[in-house]
Amino acid sequence: MLDALNAIAQPAPAATGAISRHDYRPPAWLVPETRLVFDLDPAATRVTATLSVTRNDASGDPLRLDGAGQRPLAVRVDGVATDDWRIEGEQLVVPLAGDAHMIETEVEIAPERNTQLMGLYASGGILCTQCEAEGFRRITYFPDRPDVLSRYAVRMVADAARYPVLLANGDPVAAGKLDDGRHWAEWNDPFPKPSYLFALVAGDLAVNRGQFTTQSGRSVDLGIWVRAGDVEKTRHALHALELAMAWDERVYGREYDLDVFNIVAVDDFNFGAMENKGLNIFNSRYILADPDTATDYDYDAIAAVVAHEYFHNWSGNRITCRDWFQLSLKEGFTVYRDQGFSADQGSAAVKRIEDVRGLRAAQFPEDAGPLAHPVRPESYIEIGNFYTATIYNKGAELIRMMATILGPQAFRAATDLYFTRFDGTAATCEDFVACMEEASGRDLTQFRLWYSQAGTPRVAASLSHQAGDGRATLRLAQHVPATPGQPDKQPMVLPLRIRVFGAETGRALGDEQLVLLDEAASTIVFDGITERPVLSVNRGFSAPVIIESDRSAADLAFLSAHDDDPFARYEAMQQLMLDTLVATTIEGRPDNDAVITAVANTLDDRTLDPAFVAEAVLLPSEGFIGDQLAMVDPEAIFRAREGLRRALGLRLADRWRDAYERAPDGPYVYSPAAKGHRRLRSVALGYIAASGADDAATIAFRQFERADNMTDRQGALGTLANGYSDEREAALDIFYHRYAGNSLVIDKWFQTQALSSRDDTGRLVADLARHPDFTLANPNRARALVGAFGANQRAFNAADGSGYRFLADQLIALDKLNPQTAAKLLPPLARWRRFDSDRAALMRGALERIVATPGLSKDVFEQASKSLG
Repeated sequence: MLDALNAIAQPAPAATGAISRHDYRPPAWLVPETRLVFDLDPAATRVTATLSVTRNDASGDPLRLDGAGQRPLAVRVDGVATDDWRIEGEQLVVPLAGDAHMIETEVEIAPERNTQLMGLYASGGILCTQCEAEGFRRITYFPDRPDVLSRYAVRMVADAARYPVLLANGDPVAAGKLDDGRHWAEWNDPFPKPSYLFALVAGDLAVNRGQFTTQSGRSVDLGIWVRAGDVEKTRHALHALELAMAWDERVYGREYDLDVFNIVAVDDFNFGAMENKGLNIFNSRYILADPDTATDYDYDAIAAVVAHEYFHNWSGNRITCRDWFQLSLKEGFTVYRDQGFSADQGSAAVKRIEDVRGLRAAQFPEDAGPLAHPVRPESYIEIGNFYTATIYNKGAELIRMMATILGPQAFRAATDLYFTRFDGTAATCEDFVACMEEASGRDLTQFRLWYSQAGTPRVAASLSHQAGDGRATLRLAQHVPATPGQPDKQPMVLPLRIRVFGAETGRALGDEQLVLLDEAASTIVFDGITERPVLSVNRGFSAPVIIESDRSAADLAFLSAHDDDPFARYEAMQQLMLDTLVATTIEGRPDNDAVITAVANTLDDRTLDPAFVAEAVLLPSEGFIGDQLAMVDPEAIFRAREGLRRALGLRLADRWRDAYERAPDGPYVYSPAAKGHRRLRSVALGYIAASGADDAATIAFRQFERADNMTDRQGALGTLANGYSDEREAALDIFYHRYAGNSLVIDKWFQTQALSSRDDTGRLVADLARHPDFTLANPNRARALVGAFGANQRAFNAADGSGYRFLADQLIALDKLNPQTAAKLLPPLARWRRFDSDRAALMRGALERIVATPGLSKDVFEQASKSLG
């Protein structure tokens, strides 16, 4: 019966129409109060939902409740059983007269058969939920849209031995035991919320408890719930939560509002985490950490994600989205908030570098391809496909630009106004921008184009100097490339932080300026310039744009040594490297001297933070180099990059060994300074190996064996995995057997091999897909191997098309289990237009095979068909 209902509820993809932003209509019925009773069982859970419904318009429309995959057992209206209801597509339709009723439905669902991991599902013996974006309809019938806010009361009944812990949103109300070995618990959430924020967890869990006292003196009980053996690994996450709660009070004035705040970690999860009101559910990789199993990156990511989901309590929960087109209202704003938190916990400069690198790796290619869409999309077939870097990362950059334009005091006043005015409502991006305007007095009419226009603006910047009159002239021109459905673009508002430096003295020639480029072209004049100026532009990456300047290699090298803005200093080095690598890729004749000198100067500057040095001396990725070319040549890019790495390794051999040995010994400490030393040590090891040094594998293996932490161990393993030494095979074998049974660490084992630069990586990955520990049923494992391989530009784009066939095979198989995760892994195939005709034909063939697959989900169909179109 469940399969039959699924077949009815899932229309064929080709017949599925797009949902348009302009078709939004307020809900015909509201649900002020919801009571849910769960009789929990992994094979057959019964859910009784009692909804207090009130008519919201004069249309006379019947009540329409969304559903998918459940077996309806009963429908009652005002306490009386009725047969006057029908199923239309994915909706239960109940004709109702009058303006208010009590609607009760009873359904049965099978959590253990729910491989999509949406709704109520089983993960390692735990029953848990994931309802964003449209998962609640897989639990019970409900108007499953974000603008229907309801107060939830929940009662759970379950086997007491199997599920001793019962958690839900809000605060606990009561609990008790039954005579048949079962027990019950009731929870109540007093704050109205949309159905996508509903959460429930039942399992045999242990807890790490904490307590936080709010700025008003209220005591909040904190709990992180995991399997008993993992409690010790939750200390970092609990500390991060406490830091985030204090930070949000200090920076945004936001105080937590319930008596408890719980987090549960599960192994099978489509996302990083979910911000359900009072009961966050996390992918275990973003909770569990100790030095032996988690890298510094993992520790940083845990703190960032814990903070992100907590910050959603206000930017997403207390104020939610009117409709899914407004998704960046909560996600972009909250990413901006978690970036600010992370920057305050360590090096703000390094954090900004990391954020921009992530934006360029994921969002810039998205903006330049067939899947480009505005921060506020205009239409979708499957909303899950719009949880993208554009919504999250570019959305955060929009908030950052408004904060830059308004200044810190006005921005804080604007966020205070927003939180106060829209508390308890479902708002829009326009509501947020209007608060920015009202609090600051700034007109942001043109700025709104950032929400409606897709594409990454390109800014041409040219600085000329008239030595005779002490004047320099900066000419700026912007252009936004065409994107699907948007061939012609209007000029955007670009806040560009600019400063000029003297080429002879190295001094700044005047203060930094904030230039608002809001026309197609503009000219800025600098007076009192008595020496040749060098331009520092888009400092701090103040606007998410691509800068095209006429700065020479000498100018970039100068800025990499003298710019007083850390990001601009890093950016100058990266641009110097990028220009060199692009020229080598195209012309085949390397000229590496300027890069080698600049890197040497950076390594020699002992005043710099080791973490910054490590970021500055890393070469741009092969993917980012390809983004600069009209046609991507994976082999030529690989040869150019490896050639420069080898040249840097050979010419600066002594410096790399000095940087490697400079890292202090001692037990693992998670601190900004210690992280910086470990990061630089791994980068130095990579360059020692790139030089071809005879002892490189020996050094790496010695680090691997002696390491007291995963950061150093995986850094060594990653270096060895790129080579062909006996030490490589030994290290991979030792690593696997040491951590067998620890799924999060074995994910690293798969990922490290999938990212290898070896010539035979494609074959090795195909073999790993047949490994007994590989499964597509776990999203983390699928991402670790299949997702990482798709990001390996050279291996994935093998000329024989084997990489494309492999990905298509995996996606077709994964789509049958988990369409949402499958759709997220498809974008590498979408870039076929960027490659030569032979590769393009093979990629198109893979996409066409995916689209032609019978029973393909809406999720994958939308991504693949758009990629072909």
